[in-house]
Amino acid sequence: MNELEVSRKEITRIDAEMARLFEERMQVCQAIAAYKKEHGLSIRDCSREADLINRNRRLIQSSDVESYYVQFLQKTIDLSCDYQSRLIHGMRVTYCGVEGAFAYIAAKRMFPEAELVAFSDFTEAYQAVERGEYDCAVLPLENSSAGEVGTVMDLLFSGSLYVNQVIDLPVLHNLMAVESAELDGIRTVVSHPQALQQCADYIRRRGWETRAYSNTALAAKFVKESGDPTLAAIASDETASIFGLKLLDTGINDSKINSTRFAAFSRSQNRPVTVKKREDENFILAFTVQNEAGALAQTLNIIGAHGFNMRNLRSRPMKDLQWSYFFYIEAEGNINTENGQDMLRELSAVCAKLRLVGTYYANNAV
Repeated sequence: MNELEVSRKEITRIDAEMARLFEERMQVCQAIAAYKKEHGLSIRDCSREADLINRNRRLIQSSDVESYYVQFLQKTIDLSCDYQSRLIHGMRVTYCGVEGAFAYIAAKRMFPEAELVAFSDFTEAYQAVERGEYDCAVLPLENSSAGEVGTVMDLLFSGSLYVNQVIDLPVLHNLMAVESAELDGIRTVVSHPQALQQCADYIRRRGWETRAYSNTALAAKFVKESGDPTLAAIASDETASIFGLKLLDTGINDSKINSTRFAAFSRSQNRPVTVKKREDENFILAFTVQNEAGALAQTLNIIGAHGFNMRNLRSRPMKDLQWSYFFYIEAEGNINTENGQDMLRELSAVCAKLRLVGTYYANNAV
């Protein structure tokens, strides 16, 4: 046996071992896919993937092959995600609106492999998941210019679902019309009242009439079905593609920093455990305090004393108690640590009601 045959025999042995380990890895991916489906998590986690590559590349001693190993790792991750996507293909996700609306776009970006089911009402979409009829609901939390979505905030407090994922979806409004239309020939624009308001300066400069519609996507559908070249809709570019409309102008928002935060709600709570601190770890609390002086301040002091940075504090009136309020907090950090659990125990002693709504990694790249 010459040297080439010896090397090839060694390669065969290594390949057999790699095949065994690859199969073992993909079996673990089955469990990961099941967990992500149950907890309403996306297949891809860019931060986790980057950490895995940066950590494992240090295992390679030869600088000559390190870059090849990084490529090998990336391809392995891609294959694992493809496999998880196939396993999770039967996931059913609710959202509020119609195909092409911003809620649909958010749900599609979070769960590109899932079946998306539209509801006309936030509460109906939420409760359908509570009843076990669907796996997850994608609902808006707040808009950067219009503020919080009150109905969803109320569901956060009174419902039983958990937030396990949040994305920030830029709201980019575009002007669209039928194929024969031209920008100079537009006389009327239709869209959701909020979209019309967010493009008010653009519309005013052109002297167009406006017509409110219940939904940006339905407005686009109406323009398509009308066939009127003097009529235009304001919606997303995805909506234009769905309904076969021509884009007459893009990015017509008065403010270029407008965005909406969407959350994925599921019946199971995700409890991320990380080896090292991730900068994008967050959690959400909803609570009421005792009706006594300093009760809210005491609650906030407990959170601060445990080193958690609050990014958001809101109050909402309680529907069943007049002039009573619950509070909503988003804070940075991993609440599943011993420090976080100690904080929850202290809060339970001073809060009339306390609910850990969810934990999530802030991921704007979805």
